[in-house]
Amino acid sequence: MEVKERIQQKAKELFMRYGFRSVTMDEIAGQLGVSKKTIYQFFKDKDELVEAVMQHEMAYMQTECKKQLSSSENAIEELFKDMDSMEAVIGSLNPLIIFDLEKFYPQTFEKFRQHKHSFLLEVIKKNLQRGIREELYRNDFDIDIVAKFRLESGFVAFNQDLFPYGKYSLLRVANEIYYLFMHGIATAKGKKLIEKNIQQRQKNKSLAL
Repeated sequence: MEVKERIQQKAKELFMRYGFRSVTMDEIAGQLGVSKKTIYQFFKDKDELVEAVMQHEMAYMQTECKKQLSSSENAIEELFKDMDSMEAVIGSLNPLIIFDLEKFYPQTFEKFRQHKHSFLLEVIKKNLQRGIREELYRNDFDIDIVAKFRLESGFVAFNQDLFPYGKYSLLRVANEIYYLFMHGIATAKGKKLIEKNIQQRQKNKSLAL
């Protein structure tokens, strides 16, 4: 791995665990065993490093969403693959990262916001349309409204006023919101498939222990 990639990867690990604001360039350099001067050869300041990390994450999200779509047999399986992907990273995620990004790195946050309201929103709409075609989702709701509701509800778990860090598990809050959404849009046929997937996930987790 090249030095620039190593810097970016270590910065991502620290940012996701501790938040963007609290991690310093000195700490990133120390973790890598390089001088701070080495980091500045590749990134002129912390703002640029934060943006590089977020740009990489947004590209990764796009790749994962496309994989989930192409490898899923139906719309509900696509949602559960998304949950699996979310669980793989959310356990070590600091809920403060969204707040930090918005308050201290507004330019990068604006790019993330645009990504959220364009690419992610479109992914949700396509899943809703697919589920309706497959008769797994009800057909009596407004796709635009429900898609935007799902998009915003996915970030409610990061709200520290509602779910303060330490008192609530980020993963549990995110899962509760996701399950509520699924059941709210599912037909009877869809609900059976949801329960089947839940049972399979629980079985897989038990076998992994």
